[in-house]
Amino acid sequence: MPVQCSSCTEKRAVLKRPKTGHSLCKECFFWAFEEEVHRTIMAGELFKPGEIVAIAASGGKDSTVLAHVMKLLNQRHNYGLELMLLSVDEGITGYRDDSLETVQRNQQQYELPLKIVSYKELYGWTMDAIVKQIGLKNNCTFCGVFRRQALDRGAMLLKVNRICTGHNADDIAETVLMNVLRGDIARLCRCTAISTASEGEGVVPRCKPLKYAYEKEIVLYAYFKKLDYFSTECIYSPNAYRGHARTFLKDLESIRPSAIIDVIHSGENLSVRDSVKMPVQGSCSRCGYISSQMLCKACMLLEGLNRGLPKLGIGKPHRLHEKILSKQPLTEEEERKLKPAVF
Repeated sequence: MPVQCSSCTEKRAVLKRPKTGHSLCKECFFWAFEEEVHRTIMAGELFKPGEIVAIAASGGKDSTVLAHVMKLLNQRHNYGLELMLLSVDEGITGYRDDSLETVQRNQQQYELPLKIVSYKELYGWTMDAIVKQIGLKNNCTFCGVFRRQALDRGAMLLKVNRICTGHNADDIAETVLMNVLRGDIARLCRCTAISTASEGEGVVPRCKPLKYAYEKEIVLYAYFKKLDYFSTECIYSPNAYRGHARTFLKDLESIRPSAIIDVIHSGENLSVRDSVKMPVQGSCSRCGYISSQMLCKACMLLEGLNRGLPKLGIGKPHRLHEKILSKQPLTEEEERKLKPAVF
């Protein structure tokens, strides 16, 4: 027997919301999803009228839905924002080149300006070249560090006031779990923040309008809206540490659907003892980017790549970093430890 929409009680329901369990028709689901994002934006005071906002666009479902909803809400609720798309080309053949074609189609569909910055231009390396040197272990560390800085550099070129990212509820819950498992108190304290203030010169504030949107509902929204997005997974990501947290979270969600939001709320309400020593934020002595060390993570990773010692920037800072800064030569034993394993 057909199920009626629990909202309008007139049309036939086409889905049961994973987030709330309500049976809704397409139109009621669209409205509920969009207005929940609007309430998130209003409650978090994410934007101010007249701001220029760059939407981090990868061509995937999250960023495509974000671009669609941001343009729609900007018009519906008169935010007064100037929107544009900002993409990063990591240099992954067969993945990023295809997804950027989707971003370029989105640019035409949404009539928004588009800026693409590439690892090759910024760092002299592509992810294909990096993986060729370091192998498939730790490659996501390089990509994540470089992409964050690349977005900031692109945003500075565009002179935007804020970067808008497509991180959803699943992403944030996974990050909370990862930081708990790693014992990374500093990141655990800030990973649930819906927005970040400017952290220094060269760093543009970021926000997450989809913070409370379930990944399943984002997929449903994109499907029923027939949005044009790229759905292939990165060819280098199956070995990522995040995958273990994602699998664990999906198992929890299958037993308790509210597990995702519960984990986020737990992260939001965590407190740290005053006696816990937190990293002191400064700036990189080489590029000026924010860093709690003399060299930022990106510069240290690049130093390792350019010297053929890719393990140099992996893990926590150690005494070899000081030798690099003071331009002291490394011993043969030190260089051997920092070179990739050969099998």
